[in-house]
Amino acid sequence: MSTAGQVIKCRAAVAWEAGKPLSIETIEVAPPQKGEVRLKILFNSLCRTDVYWWDAKGQTPLFPRILGHEASGIVESVGKGVTHLKPGDHALPIFTGECGECTYCKSEESNLCELLRINTDRGVMLSDGKTRFSKNGQPIYHFVGTSTFSEYTVLHEGCVAKINPAAPLDKVAVVSCGFCTGFGATVNVAKPKPNNTVAVFGLGAVGLAACEGARVSGASRIIGVDLLTNRFEQAKQFGVTDFVNPKDHNKPVQEVIAEMTNGGVDRAIECTGSIQASISAFECTHDGWGTAVLVSVPKKDAEFKTHPMKFMEGRTLKGTFYGHYRPRTDIPGVVEKYLNKELELDKFITHSVPFSEINTAFDLMLKGEGIRCLICMEE
Repeated sequence: MSTAGQVIKCRAAVAWEAGKPLSIETIEVAPPQKGEVRLKILFNSLCRTDVYWWDAKGQTPLFPRILGHEASGIVESVGKGVTHLKPGDHALPIFTGECGECTYCKSEESNLCELLRINTDRGVMLSDGKTRFSKNGQPIYHFVGTSTFSEYTVLHEGCVAKINPAAPLDKVAVVSCGFCTGFGATVNVAKPKPNNTVAVFGLGAVGLAACEGARVSGASRIIGVDLLTNRFEQAKQFGVTDFVNPKDHNKPVQEVIAEMTNGGVDRAIECTGSIQASISAFECTHDGWGTAVLVSVPKKDAEFKTHPMKFMEGRTLKGTFYGHYRPRTDIPGVVEKYLNKELELDKFITHSVPFSEINTAFDLMLKGEGIRCLICMEE
């Protein structure tokens, strides 16, 4: 493209301070260096992780910063040495990566990457320790290696998944984070069998994706657990058959679920970030064969406490990251399944706003309204 090798001026939603509305600014985006890719972002969908780090409670604040990581776009240019991508390719930016060379990438058992695993504290590029964003000479920090709340962004090549150009970019943006995180936790890690019972804790976007995974796996019963009763009706279209609000009971929710299911569920997936929900998810599984999968990140000082007999009775506890999907290897196949009508993504997008109204998307999430809000970069 004509802009290759040049600094691009474009709009970005900059977080200048914790918890303050994002500001649409004209910034400069430097060209990609060796092993990097510059993407033109066309669509974002707001994830709770963006809100969490924007609010900056309980973390090391880093501002000014460009947030955003669940998105889709087109390759504008590539840096030296990049061979698997070229200008014009349709792509998804991924907050974790796949260098293809480390011990993790070469292992069939892991989707982590020693070089490119998520680092929420790093605000610069790996190659030179500098940012690719600036405004009037002032550096603006990156976020989880993606920073998609900008019309153009620069990523490490290992964090970019090339996808079929036939895929509608507004629909597949959710694949780059929320959908795969929940769906993969079920189908790749929990692996429920047909007619199994499954409990999903948390019915936000990730939890509903986990429910969708249980539905396509043939679960006979999917129990949704959430503190917001108004989420149940919406959850039905993702296969949820029963709803439990822990506040409606005077006993631990794991006991409620065990009574509902003649001893416990076959599989449980936790998608809340609450350590108590994690414990409940594990303890609500059936002895002898029950498996619980932890998806969301708890507070850093949280402690998982349960009796060792729960394990000795045959229950299994697993953790997963990004649904056990490898960004460059597996994500193109997920998009293909959508194109083949094997996956339903459209129902995850419940709202849409133009980029200039990105703060409305934050308001909707803070109010707990909808599932995903699509942010359209071109207005």
